[in-house]
Amino acid sequence: MLEFEKPIKNLEDKIEELRTIGSDGQVNIIEEINVLQKKCNTLIKDIYSNLTPWQITQIARHPERPYTMDFINLIFKDFHELHGDRAYADDNAIVAGIAQFEGISVAVIGHQKGRGTNDKIKRNFGMAKPEGFRKALRVMKLAERYNMPIITFIDTPGAYPGIDAEERGQSEAIANNLLEMSNLSVPILSYVIGEGGSGGALAIGVCDHLAMLDYSIYSVISPEGCASILWKSPENANIAAEAMCITADNLIKLKLIDEIVPEPLGGAHRNISQVSKDISSSISKNLSIYHNMDSKILIKNRKDKLDSVGYYQE
Repeated sequence: MLEFEKPIKNLEDKIEELRTIGSDGQVNIIEEINVLQKKCNTLIKDIYSNLTPWQITQIARHPERPYTMDFINLIFKDFHELHGDRAYADDNAIVAGIAQFEGISVAVIGHQKGRGTNDKIKRNFGMAKPEGFRKALRVMKLAERYNMPIITFIDTPGAYPGIDAEERGQSEAIANNLLEMSNLSVPILSYVIGEGGSGGALAIGVCDHLAMLDYSIYSVISPEGCASILWKSPENANIAAEAMCITADNLIKLKLIDEIVPEPLGGAHRNISQVSKDISSSISKNLSIYHNMDSKILIKNRKDKLDSVGYYQE
């Protein structure tokens, strides 16, 4: 539970307590429950309508937030996971495979952070190593061979910075993905569903259409990392988050993303089913645009889009 969510949690606990008391049939407290529920709904609206960038960062990292596998299970059919990079090993921080979406075969790739201590360690907290990025590219190349659109879900603090990852060519693996993805002849749709951290996000984020969930973030460095560089302390992360323009509403104004997928008040974890439907609608709409586009035009438009990033006129 996040610090600013505590007043909401206190009200929800009171409501649940009253429901338990009233369940014995001897006391009718429906009216009181309804009053508290309205108060709770108003509080949720007030809090989540005035979030700071730092608070949105915390929601993007919420432990109950849906991850890639949650969306795969709700949006796609017949998902078959593929493992390994055919060079070194498998990387559980990246999930990749083939699935069906509205009768179309697609490749689905995404970061997976893991739930619970053991799973988080297994998934390396969603921080991929070179073999993870090479596995992702292998599946993308497979998708290109069979003319399958590619859907990616981005949710990572960043690429794993460990010595072993560097020894196996972390930077090269990321750079190669950027190069290869820019030239793939099939549509690529990318969705930032939590954290979009630096090169670890970009390595599966070169795309034709980039969308973000409302309470997700996308940045070259974490607010804590930025604050540590500028002020020698992560304690100023809230100031850094404000200055970095890492939220969806800022990034769409800067034309760095193409779409914001709405979330329910309180975050995606409060209604995963609805968020999945909204992502599904977005995928369906954009596949109808890109799936039958001439491959040369698709690649040219993708490169033109990438070349326009950071360019402006006085």
